[in-house]
Amino acid sequence: MCVVRNRAICSALDVNELGALNAIGRERKLAPGESLFWEGEDSVLVANVIDGVLKLSTSTEDGREQIVGVVYPSDFIGRPFGGASGHGVTALTEAKVCVFSRRDFDKFASEHPALEHKLLDRTLGELDRTRRWMLWLGRKSAPEKIAAFLLEMVDRLGEVAGCEARSEESAVRQLALPFSRQQIADILGLTIETVSRQFTRLRNEGIVDLPSRREVTIVDYDRLQAEAG
Repeated sequence: MCVVRNRAICSALDVNELGALNAIGRERKLAPGESLFWEGEDSVLVANVIDGVLKLSTSTEDGREQIVGVVYPSDFIGRPFGGASGHGVTALTEAKVCVFSRRDFDKFASEHPALEHKLLDRTLGELDRTRRWMLWLGRKSAPEKIAAFLLEMVDRLGEVAGCEARSEESAVRQLALPFSRQQIADILGLTIETVSRQFTRLRNEGIVDLPSRREVTIVDYDRLQAEAG
């Protein structure tokens, strides 16, 4: 049984419809650093993320990479109904995706209005996240960016990564970050030195603990929210 069934776009389908959708899809595993889509290529595939975290990235004229988004389990990736991919999609962690031929998926979606409605709903949700991202990059200070980023991780990875709440008053949440410090810097438009300083400051002030460079324990959730502005 699909672990993201109740949160993915296929939650709009009944059992028979789900079986028909599964018949046109195939499961694919990705290693960290392996690409699924490339920027500018024709949209021939779409996919639903089952497990793992992937980045959406684009390149500047001088070859620098900019991470423009992150996708998590239950997210839908690709461009249905034609067009070229506006960004590359690469696995940050080991990942599992359900891949569909774009033409087959388009035909299936046109025959199932509930799925098209779910796609629209997901697209509007992605637009809201993009607007928040623009706020982070354009208006928030470095401390606010780091705090907002960690809160986003709790929200998106909580069910998957097993965030643990030990009490209602003082929730302790543990995150296994799929990003390096440099990747966090790229996402937030900061330098790696700034990211490292802010993590150290949050630890010294007792807001988070840092068991390792890829693990964060959020000790004081309310203070982290205040940090995010």
